[in-house]
Amino acid sequence: MTNEKNRITGLFGIDYPLIQAGMIWCSGWRLAAAVSNAGGLGIIGSGSMYPEVLEEHVQKCKAATDKPFAVNLPMLYPDIDKHIQTIVKYKVPIVFSSAGNPKTWTSMLKENGITVVHVVSSQKFAIKSQAAGVDAVVVEGFEAGGHNGLDETTTLTLVPAVKKVLDIPVIAAGGIGTGRGMLAAMALGADAVQIGSRFVASDESSAHQAFKDKVVETEDGGTKLTLKELTPVRLIKNSFFQQVEQAYQNEASVEELKELLGRGRAKKGMFEGDLEEGELEIGQIASIISEVKPAAEIVKEIINEFESARQELTGSKFQFT
Repeated sequence: MTNEKNRITGLFGIDYPLIQAGMIWCSGWRLAAAVSNAGGLGIIGSGSMYPEVLEEHVQKCKAATDKPFAVNLPMLYPDIDKHIQTIVKYKVPIVFSSAGNPKTWTSMLKENGITVVHVVSSQKFAIKSQAAGVDAVVVEGFEAGGHNGLDETTTLTLVPAVKKVLDIPVIAAGGIGTGRGMLAAMALGADAVQIGSRFVASDESSAHQAFKDKVVETEDGGTKLTLKELTPVRLIKNSFFQQVEQAYQNEASVEELKELLGRGRAKKGMFEGDLEEGELEIGQIASIISEVKPAAEIVKEIINEFESARQELTGSKFQFT
């Protein structure tokens, strides 16, 4: 892959325009370092970490790679100021902010020499993010496991809609887990892709092995976007999911949904491996994930497939005249 003209590889200082998403309970320092060492951009998901835990992960990631890596920073995190202190202290080069207003911290981060990317799920918030001064945006479609928008806009529609109104680079996310998917997103106008679910099913992922195995077993139609009144997430259909569905049938209030969700439900499912009562967040792409393998192999597989698919586009199959 030639990178001379790719805006994301230049912005981040990486080999490939491939970013591993910062996922709660699944993306610690091992995964981030492995992806960065393989030529992509690894991200530590700080949303599931206490401040002292994030500091430990940043230190270990810096020791495990000399390549750029990032931290995902949910804006609604209660101790966000402590997370930011850690990011600045250890000179983390890139921050992916999400779930909140990018205006709040972007200027401060950029004043400290940090590249800022914000995750959005609509054209409207992409425009607001650019106005807030971020360096790039991740546009995440309906197919994704988390950060889904209320409008259920698909990646196929969202990427070109955002691309035509922004000057900054656009990173596509949601429903991408292969080289062909990466090529399709970039054909739509994306400068790079962000991939989450495929890296959940990696050796270095901090997800529980039972959850990784469940992701591999998930078939077409095995997930559904739900809990829009709280935080829209795509869940594997298990016992907890059925309880949510029953609550909707009973016309549950927002407070009743909150009570059902409780605290630590995602940790119980993805980190502790409770496949029945846990919240199992994953994207639609899970249906084509067939095995757990090292992150470096996943990166290599995606890039090789991207290259072969790109070469196919010059073949007779795509010659119309």
